[in-house]
Amino acid sequence: MERTAFFDEMRAPSGGVRTAYCEVAKWLETTGPEKLALKRQEADAFFRRLGITFLVYGDGGSSERLIPFDVIPRVISAEEWRVLETGAIQRVKALNAFLHDIYHEGEICKAGIVPADMVYNNAAYRPEMHGVDLPHQVYAHIAGIDIVRVSETEFYVLEDNLRTPSGVSYVLENREITMRLMPEAFASQKIAPVGNYPEQLLQNLKAAAPPVAGEPTVVLLTPGRYNSAYFEHVFLAEEMGIELVEGPDLFVKSGNVFMRTTAGPERVDVIYRRIDDDFLDPLAFRPDSALGVPGLLSVVREGRVTLANAIGGGVADDKAIYFYVPDIIRFYLGEEPILANVPTWKLRNADDRAYVLDHLDELVVKEVHGSGGYGMLIGPRASRAEVEAYRRRILAKPAEFIAQPTLALSTCPTLVDGGVVPRHVDLRPFVLSGETVTVVPGGLTRVALVEGSLVVNSSQGGGVKDTWVLKA
Repeated sequence: MERTAFFDEMRAPSGGVRTAYCEVAKWLETTGPEKLALKRQEADAFFRRLGITFLVYGDGGSSERLIPFDVIPRVISAEEWRVLETGAIQRVKALNAFLHDIYHEGEICKAGIVPADMVYNNAAYRPEMHGVDLPHQVYAHIAGIDIVRVSETEFYVLEDNLRTPSGVSYVLENREITMRLMPEAFASQKIAPVGNYPEQLLQNLKAAAPPVAGEPTVVLLTPGRYNSAYFEHVFLAEEMGIELVEGPDLFVKSGNVFMRTTAGPERVDVIYRRIDDDFLDPLAFRPDSALGVPGLLSVVREGRVTLANAIGGGVADDKAIYFYVPDIIRFYLGEEPILANVPTWKLRNADDRAYVLDHLDELVVKEVHGSGGYGMLIGPRASRAEVEAYRRRILAKPAEFIAQPTLALSTCPTLVDGGVVPRHVDLRPFVLSGETVTVVPGGLTRVALVEGSLVVNSSQGGGVKDTWVLKA
């Protein structure tokens, strides 16, 4: 196996196998290259049969691709998971408190902790939600917290995803295929299950419903089959046993939202929406949207339907606000952050901007509203022309960018055409908030399949792995 200077999650510097990976190492040794290649083909066939694909958007339009899956799981010990789980829960609790505050009294801005202009002038802030009280004061019912590891004990949060985070369907399907491919290794140790996620999600969504007589009706609102995560929308609706609907399937009447059915209109109480704010209600936001429901915002404001996640939650996962999350945790919870932020330079600040412009070839620069790995500059891997082009973008609108050091992301063993090699990974645990706050054990491990690449997004050539959390 190739050796690297990065933290290897499977092997110690001495070359010995770390305890958590002992069973995986045995499986790799006994399986051998030829059988591994066959198992890789089997996994591809499984994903193709289920239609587990995603859309990649580019200048020439969009293309549908099979999600690359690596058959070698990532393993996290019980001790490591306790840190990640408690840290992710702490972070989401604080961010939900932050969202409730900025849409009510705004105490954190009055206290000078977060600049008011960064909140109220933020493109994701929705003044229409000011003063609206939500069940349990939860805005982000489903959150994805992107975490990277750089050493034995150091974990960093790369970003928070509180709008319409995707990827949990891969968590469930990855586990299904891994159990088929390596049942002996799976059965030889105690691994935390992930299959109860849909049940827990549905329970949380029902708990967020406005007061209703009887069982609340929950639906999943999708923009349709051309969306990059449409497979996940179908999968989750089926797993939860709820209706998958598009905008035209819903309508507003007499202050409520109804769903068209063959038996007549049925009132809807909770909408798990996978549509961005701008497209939810053409009467309130983009008038050209055909994806949303005219009049939906008025029903939300009256508390007669719950949206998960809530409108306006994007303020809290904006990369400019990310800088303040440690202080947000201290302000609302009175606790020190369990998971650290990556050191971050705010380019709206003149001193930070001067430093970054002098070190562009060493840093990672991101758009504050960017996602999916698009719009980034990875300085050490960029050409001189790319660096200079990005410099011009920064100078034109500095407040739209942040910069961070290039982290030495940890590696996991990964099966590629040339055999088993280390590749860089990150982790997206999914945090569910309702009456309680819970985390799926492990979450989604994304892997940079391209040698040397630090970008793990599927849209940028990355793949996915199963993530095993060992029980104590």
